Order: sequence, then C-alpha cells, then structure tokens
Amino acid sequence: MKQSFTAIFVYLLLFTFCFIGCKSAKKAFKRGDYDESVLRAAEKLRDSPTNSSAGEILKQAYPLALQQNLDDVARYQNAPEAFHFEPVVDAYVRLNRLYDALRKCPACERLVTVRSFIAEERDAREKAASERYEAGMLSMQNKENRQMARQAYEHFESANALLGGFKNVQSMLDESYEYASFKVVVEQVLVTSRAYQLSNEYFQNKVNEFLQTNKRLNKFVRFYSPQEASSTRLKPDHVIKLEFDDFVVGQTLIQSNTDVVTSKDSVKVGETTVNGKKIPVYNKVTAKLTRTRKSVLSSGLLDMQVMDFRNKSVVTQEKFRGDFTWVCEWANFNGDERALTAEQKRLCSVREINPPPPQQLFIEFSKPIYDRLTSKIRDYYKNY
Repeated sequence: MKQSFTAIFVYLLLFTFCFIGCKSAKKAFKRGDYDESVLRAAEKLRDSPTNSSAGEILKQAYPLALQQNLDDVARYQNAPEAFHFEPVVDAYVRLNRLYDALRKCPACERLVTVRSFIAEERDAREKAASERYEAGMLSMQNKENRQMARQAYEHFESANALLGGFKNVQSMLDESYEYASFKVVVEQVLVTSRAYQLSNEYFQNKVNEFLQTNKRLNKFVRFYSPQEASSTRLKPDHVIKLEFDDFVVGQTLIQSNTDVVTSKDSVKVGETTVNGKKIPVYNKVTAKLTRTRKSVLSSGLLDMQVMDFRNKSVVTQEKFRGDFTWVCEWANFNGDERALTAEQKRLCSVREINPPPPQQLFIEFSKPIYDRLTSKIRDYYKNY
C-alpha cells in the first residue's frame, strides 16, 4: 500500500511539473518571447517525449523564433552604426542556443527541422572583433592621452571577449593598459623602534595583502610595492607614504575599589533557644569586597600622505588612529561569602593574569588602523 501511494505521488508530481512547464511555454509564446517558449517546450519534451501540448507549442514557436532572430541579423548586419555586428553575434548566439537545446531532445527533432548557425556566428564574431580591434588601434594613435588609451583598452577587451586570441589583441591589451592605468606605489610603513619591527612587518604584510588582492580597485588603478616599482623602473603617478607618527604600547592602569556588600535575602546566621527549643536565627550578612581592574592601553597614529610623483606635492593627507585596551578583572573578599552575588563569586575565583606581549598589543591596536586605511584607499581611488 505504501509503495502504491509513493508511485501515485511521484506520478502526480511529474504531471504537475509537466503542466507548469507547458503553461510557462504557452505564456512565453503569448507574450511573443518565442526563444523562451522553445526552450521551455524542449525542456518538457526531454522529460516527457509524448507531451502533445509541449509538442504543439514547439512546432509553432520554433519557426517564429527562427524568423525573429534572422530578422535581427538582416536588420543589423548592414546598419550604419558603429559595432553593428555585435547585435548580429547576439542573434546567432540565441539561434545556436536553441539548436543546442533541441539537439539534446530527440522528440523535438522529430517535430521540427533544427538549424545550426555555428559558421555564421563565427563569421559574425570575426567581423565584430575586427571592428573593435580597428577602433582600438585608432585610439592608440593618441595613447599618450590616458583617456584615449582607456578607450583603446575597452575596445581591445571587447574584441577579446568576442573572439579570444583575435590577432595580437592580448599584447595590445597589455600595451594599452600601460598607458591607460593610474600607477600608485605604496611605501613601507616606517617604525623606528627595533622592538616593534616584527609587529610592523605584520601590519605591512596586511597592507600588501590588501593591495595584491585588490591590485585593481577599479579597472585602471594599479598598486605597486617599492620593490616592484624599482625592478621595472616605474614612474608612478602617486606615491603613498605611510608612517606611524606616534604609538604607545602597554600603558598600564590599575584601579581598585572596596565596598561592603550585603546579601539580598536573610540567611541563617545562628540559633537561639526559646522555651527550651532551638530555633534558627535569620539575618542579612555582609562582606568586604575588593574589585581590581587592570587595563593595558595601546594606541597609535598612522600618517598617510599621497604624493604626486612628478611635482612632489602632497595631494591629500590623513591620519588614522587605532586603540586597543586589554582588561583583566578580579576580586577578593573578607566576610560571609553568602553576601556575594553569583557574578561577584565568579570574580573572586579569577586570578590576575599577565597581559599579552608588547608585539601582540602593537598588532591589536594596528587592526582598526588597517581597516580605516584600506577603506580610505578604496574610496579615494575608486573613481580614478
């Protein structure tokens, strides 16, 4: 009985999917989206080859989809607009997508005559890529003008997307990018204290990691380390100088305060004899609680200067502050423990511990500086 119920459920589920699929294909057909109608019908016929509704939709939709895309080809291939072969490519891509979908559906091939446009798409891609390549070469005649070099790069990028490896497009992409890009060298962070060189190295590595991961915060801004700039004899547009103006590591502050605390409720404090009987005596109890808080403060101030490499002027300057406070709290008491709250008892079980080493404290206060610095760099160069 259970197996029979499962079989009925699966059948109903498949029927529902087929019904929904046919309905979707029909809706697409009614709104004139013949490509989508064909794809939906083909999907249903792959799952259910004898689905007559999907078959009828396919027989009507495929010739219309074919004609609609071929009309686009005819309209665009002789158009006067620049890059008019790109919409021709798009039309052939759509036609070949229909071809691929129908070839995977034996039932579909029995209902319609499937046409391939692979050769036509290739020819259109070559013509479209050639248009973009020639436009790029024309812009490269004024490559010393950064905006023209960027136009050239965009054209070569489009040509490469249309037809990978077209002519020498990759080398032209590299050449045009060199002229189009805005080059920024980020100098090492200076720390004069030898004791913190390791921590400074950690901070610098984080900055370098950010710059390597985001080498192009926008398409045409490129970041370099001083070593990269030196090895390639780079003449950058900007140089970012980073230096700690000031930092303090491990400034310790100890605060203690003592209070007399009283239990919230009365508790048994003893016994007394009344009429020869011992009875408990209840009262609130007290304890002298001393709480100690040790704070170790570390902070630093990073100066960022953005310099114009050519005239050595400061383009912009900003300072970023970072703070980190390590805290240890503990307590001890004299008196009746029952006067303490659960939290006060917990503090009394804590023992004083040593703070992290200075190297770690340096790293901790530099983390918010890193966040603010990288956010500033990202925002500053996003529109260059």
